[in-house]
Amino acid sequence: MDEFQSALGVVIDRLEEIRDGGGRWPRASREVLALLQQVPSRVSAPVRSKTERLEELRTLVRACDLCPHLAQSRTQTVFGVGNPDADLMFIGEAPGADEDRQGEPFVGRAGQLLTKIIETMGFRRDEVYIANILKSRPDMPAGAPGNRPPTAEEMKNCLPFLIEQIKIVQPKVMVALGATAVEGLLGFRGTMSKLRGNWHSFQDTPLMITFHPSYLLRNQAPAEKRKVWEDMLLVLEKLGRPITPKQRNYFLPASA
Repeated sequence: MDEFQSALGVVIDRLEEIRDGGGRWPRASREVLALLQQVPSRVSAPVRSKTERLEELRTLVRACDLCPHLAQSRTQTVFGVGNPDADLMFIGEAPGADEDRQGEPFVGRAGQLLTKIIETMGFRRDEVYIANILKSRPDMPAGAPGNRPPTAEEMKNCLPFLIEQIKIVQPKVMVALGATAVEGLLGFRGTMSKLRGNWHSFQDTPLMITFHPSYLLRNQAPAEKRKVWEDMLLVLEKLGRPITPKQRNYFLPASA
C-alpha cells in the first residue's frame, strides 16, 4: 500500500509538469501496463470485523429520527446484544420500560424468562444474539402503565436496521417471539396457535415462530410452556445440537 501511494505521487507530479508545459508525455511498456491493471485487485479496503460493523450500525440507530415521536420520547435506543457470530438469533417486537432504561433488549420479567429458556436449551445468553424489530420503546401517554405494540409504519421504518443486523451476524436459525415480531418480519398477522411450531423463512434463513415470553407469564399452565419448549426442540434439531432425555421430557406429565 505504501509503495502504491509513493508511485501514485510520482505519477501526479509528472502530470503536473505536463500540465505546466515542462515535460513530455510519458510512455509505458505493455508489462508496466499489465502491472498497473493489477493494482485495483491488490489494493483493497480494510476488512471490518462483525463487531465493528455492528457498532457502526448501532451509531446509525442511535441517531435515527424516522419516527420523531419515538425519538423524542425514548430514553435511548435499544440496539441488540449477544455474540456477533451467533448461530441462533431471537427477535422480539419492541423494548419495554426496563429495556428503554437499560438500553438492552429483554431485561425485564419476559427477558429473564427468555434467558431461562436459552440456558435450558444449552446456551448461555451471550452465545446467542437478541434484537427487536423496533429499536425504540413505543411511546405511551404520560402516566400510562404497560407497553403498546409498535405500529406497522414504525416497524417498516426500523426493519432495515434489523435486516442489516441479520446480514452481519448471519445466524443459522432465527426465532420470532410473538405475533408482532412475525408481522414485522413477514408482513402478515395470524393466530399464534396456527403459526407457532412451523418452519418459515426470512431471507433464506430458517425462522421458527413461537409465543413471546410475556405470554407464558400470563399463561403459566405446563401445557403452554410445553408448546414453546417443543418449538425450541425443533430449533435445537435444526442446529444439529444434541438433545438430552431430560430436555426432551420437560413439561411432560410424569406418566409420559
